[in-house]
Amino acid sequence: MSSRRRSNDNSRFTQDEINDLVLKLQSLLPNSSSRCISTVTSSSEILEETCKYIRKLHNEVDDLSEKLSQVLPSVDTNTVDLIHTLLSLLQQ
Repeated sequence: MSSRRRSNDNSRFTQDEINDLVLKLQSLLPNSSSRCISTVTSSSEILEETCKYIRKLHNEVDDLSEKLSQVLPSVDTNTVDLIHTLLSLLQQ
């Protein structure tokens, strides 16, 4: 609701709201819990670290996709059926 109000009257996020969002973002990064609490990290550093992490994840996805495309031609239908079964069990 407040986001609707914000967009309707063209007001901006407050600095406290931005700081809160940046802290939430930081908590999603790996090793964020192991950081020293007394160390002050700027918002720009957190955003830069987030961008690096997202790039790293994209590279990992690309690498895994490449590996998967190399392995798939050698997989028989029984293995594919087994994989589908396991995936459906994991999703339950």
